[in-house]
Amino acid sequence: MDESANRGSAPEVELKQRRGVRTIEVDDELMQDIADLVRSDARTVLLNILADLHPADIADIVEHLESDDQSRVFDVLDAVMAGEVLLELDPGVRESLTERLSTQRLSSIVSQLDSDDATDLVAELPEEVAQKVLAAIPKEESAEVKELLQFPEDTAGGIMAREFIAVNRAATIKKALQAVRRMAKEGGNVLNVYVVDDEGRLCGYVPLQNLVIHSPNRKVYKVMSPDVISVRADLDQEAVAEIFKKYDILSLPVVDGDNRVIGRITVDDVVDVIHEEHAEDVAQIIGSDAAELERRSPAQIAALRLPWVLATLAIEFAAGIVIHFFDQTLSKIILLASFLPIISAISGNTGLQSAAIVVRAMATGHVQLGRWWAPIWRQFQTTLILGGVCGVIIGFIGGLWYGRWEFGFVVGVSMFISINFSGFVGTSVPMLSKSLGFDPALTAGPFETAFQDVVGITIFLGLATLMVHWLQ
Repeated sequence: MDESANRGSAPEVELKQRRGVRTIEVDDELMQDIADLVRSDARTVLLNILADLHPADIADIVEHLESDDQSRVFDVLDAVMAGEVLLELDPGVRESLTERLSTQRLSSIVSQLDSDDATDLVAELPEEVAQKVLAAIPKEESAEVKELLQFPEDTAGGIMAREFIAVNRAATIKKALQAVRRMAKEGGNVLNVYVVDDEGRLCGYVPLQNLVIHSPNRKVYKVMSPDVISVRADLDQEAVAEIFKKYDILSLPVVDGDNRVIGRITVDDVVDVIHEEHAEDVAQIIGSDAAELERRSPAQIAALRLPWVLATLAIEFAAGIVIHFFDQTLSKIILLASFLPIISAISGNTGLQSAAIVVRAMATGHVQLGRWWAPIWRQFQTTLILGGVCGVIIGFIGGLWYGRWEFGFVVGVSMFISINFSGFVGTSVPMLSKSLGFDPALTAGPFETAFQDVVGITIFLGLATLMVHWLQ
């Protein structure tokens, strides 16, 4: 179809009203307009529309399209925009798109990305495709990507970029500014210029704004700040994120064992790290895996979750044994069975909340193992209130229901003790696990909840048995 025929069409008119904005809301009307343009092959109109949108908005649009339409939209983008959009896509959609791209197209996209982003993209490709892409891009860029691929992805080296500026301390500000201009022309983002000595060791940095306010002939060492914060390439990315938060910085140099600068990490990389770590912690707390957020087959998802389910099943058998042990008590007061799931659910939920809070607090540095008693005491104060309120409510209802205040007392006290015990376990076990070198998120899932169920049921039925003997 002739593209000029589409220029006066309704979809174009409606979409043009959205142009020029920095963010958009992807709704059904917009998606219908985009789909109409794609299927009518109005590439020029479509490109004009997409050119005014942020890569994140384009990615959002692509994710809402059918698979074939996704490829058609992506094909109208140039290599620079295509690379930016790829980085914003959901991992599953990105994988699906890259599988349909030619090696030449992939190579042109990778060559336009910063080294850290290029490395992340190449790492997601099948081995054979990745080798072809690396062979097709310039040797210097290929060498940088290969070097970054050697670092574990969850370390400072794995998230750093090779694009940085380092000048000798004896250089002039004029020379430093020339280096900044060269990087800016190549599309690089400069925040700080790192200063090195004659051996190439890091000795300071100069913020970009300091370069433009001093004389061009002034020596760099006279205006640099010697208090430069740096990290080793093998430092965990979670610790890197904590450094950014603690010192409120936008850029961080990465050094080798000889304190030579080998890369830099910027705050946008850290935002991604925080999101990934949070998603991973939450997924592990519920006994799953963050990879489930990507595309996995049902069999793969089942294999990931089965160990947790089986561990929980084994512990819940213990709860069944406890209930069987107290079967005589239950036979005398059938109403006890009605309150078992309530106490179990509320105490388990309290423990899981406590665990989620302390796991995230440790990840962000708000909880330190050296002061382990502080979060436990604070959580105990919280569960005292929660347990007291829930205990009074369920005790009052239980007493009215059974017609004996003794029954209400047993139910209320059981709820109070169970909630406080669950809060203690949910707070202390993750810290204990971390002190022993284990991932605290792994211990804060269904396994721990099931253990709290067993203890809560035991407390409840034990007190109920004492009550039965007392009433007799």
